[in-house]
Formats: sequence, C-alpha cells, structure tokens
Amino acid sequence: MPGIETGGVFGLLVLIADIWAIVKIFQSTASTGVKVLWIALVLLLPLLGLIIWYFMGPK
Repeated sequence: MPGIETGGVFGLLVLIADIWAIVKIFQSTASTGVKVLWIALVLLLPLLGLIIWYFMGPK
C-alpha cells in the first residue's frame, strides 16, 4: 500500500520540522509568554502552526 508509506514519510518530515521550529522558538529573543504561545500553536496544529510560525513568528 503506497499511500501508507507516503503518509508515514510526510508525517516524519512534519515531526522533524516541528522539532526544528520548537528549538528555534526556544533560541529566539522573544518573551517567555510569546514563546509558550508559539510552541503551543506548533504542537496543537503541527503543519499549520509550523507554516504560521515560519511567516509570522519571532525572528
């Protein structure tokens, strides 16, 4: 079943990207409250949160 393998690889890539985003959020100079909100967004909405953080998150 090729669909399962493709979904698994895509899920793994999203997980890796989310972990990378969370590390970058921790390293940012934003306040603790802002960091907590961004991490919560990335954890609750893995793909959408990652995209929103990439374009609007703390630099």
